[in-house]
Amino acid sequence: MVGHMEDTINKAKVLIEALPYIRRFYDKTIVIKYGGNAMIDEDLKKGFALDVVLMRYIGLNPVIVHGGGPQIGKVLAQMGKKTEFVEGMRVTDGETMDVVEMVLVGKVNKEIVGLINRHGGRAVGLSGKDGQLILAKKMNVYRRRGDGRSPEAIDIGMVGEVDSVDPSVILAMEEKHFIPVIAPVGVGEGGETYNINADLVAGKIASAIKAEKLILLTDVPGILDEGDQLIRSLDVGRAGELLDKGVIIGGMIPKVQCCLDALQEGVIKTHIIDGRVEHTLLLEIFTDEGIGTQIYSGKRA
Repeated sequence: MVGHMEDTINKAKVLIEALPYIRRFYDKTIVIKYGGNAMIDEDLKKGFALDVVLMRYIGLNPVIVHGGGPQIGKVLAQMGKKTEFVEGMRVTDGETMDVVEMVLVGKVNKEIVGLINRHGGRAVGLSGKDGQLILAKKMNVYRRRGDGRSPEAIDIGMVGEVDSVDPSVILAMEEKHFIPVIAPVGVGEGGETYNINADLVAGKIASAIKAEKLILLTDVPGILDEGDQLIRSLDVGRAGELLDKGVIIGGMIPKVQCCLDALQEGVIKTHIIDGRVEHTLLLEIFTDEGIGTQIYSGKRA
């Protein structure tokens, strides 16, 4: 009986610890980039959906931007189409772009919407083409050649970058208490479709709607220091130093740069967290210690 009572009291303490964060973030918008193993493992998928639904019920406004690279690769392989990458970007010809749009918008997006709705949420799926949410332009990619030679320009097809974001569709959904789930596909001036990196889309959307937080789910604990220890909190100056020193490397570089850009454009805080941990969103937002790395502008810690 005593042990049961202690467990019950501990549950109450968890709620009390979360209270100041619930109060602070009530009616604030939090943009979440959903990707990595959290999109594949069934238990993590369920945990993510429950986290998002809980956030909405206690007064936060979650906006989801999702990836889908592995799912795209799987379909292309089934079609017998070889995938080529240049500087980490998928070469996207017309046929590949059709597959990208079909998988991201028609399959992955609807699966996420269905998952959130099955657990009590009210999610609506969008792509950047809906309501001209994301206007895009072709991304110019350059390959380093060494030996003092100028970088080589590479045409990687229908890969784009965000030109502008019209947040009116997202804001209209928030007013009606829906959870927007956005596929990272944009539209060009001539109506052409572009495949855009999901981290980049999440950052630009967070900037456009002046989100309180931008959270990137990854398959690593967060930003690591020179001794491979997790850095729980740092400002933009320190993050820049780590980039310059080569401590932040590989796929973490564009994620950190995305966070720095969002902070410069008005987002209050950004977070890089481990999506492999169950209920990682709740642990990062509503506990004192958090679970990943937060980057802030220095204006507000």
